[in-house]
Amino acid sequence: MKKMIIFDPAMCCSTGVCGPSVDSELLRISTIINNLKNNGVFVERYNLTSNPQIFVDNKEINKILNEEGVDVLPVTMVDGSVVKTKEYPTNKEFCKLLDVSEDYLKATMKKPSKDCGCRGECC
Repeated sequence: MKKMIIFDPAMCCSTGVCGPSVDSELLRISTIINNLKNNGVFVERYNLTSNPQIFVDNKEINKILNEEGVDVLPVTMVDGSVVKTKEYPTNKEFCKLLDVSEDYLKATMKKPSKDCGCRGECC
């Protein structure tokens, strides 16, 4: 399976729900990444504010930042290659880049256990 890494610009949080208004794009990305991870897809996400060292350590990201500045962020890499800059992948791009169906972007419902753990005492 492919490995995706997203390098975010500096921000206080990656969810999009902090600050004076909700950032719907950050909320979409957070939701998709959580759903992909829950479906076994390897996706990492790094924020320039919280994880600056990873931006320095990754030679490709370091080079891009030195040449183009922070306005190039977000940067998306798949298997070590830059596949998108300056904006997040669309839902269709996530599917194409990771070779997954759109079902992977949706939340998965865990089936409830038939055994609630009460051993017949509370149900």
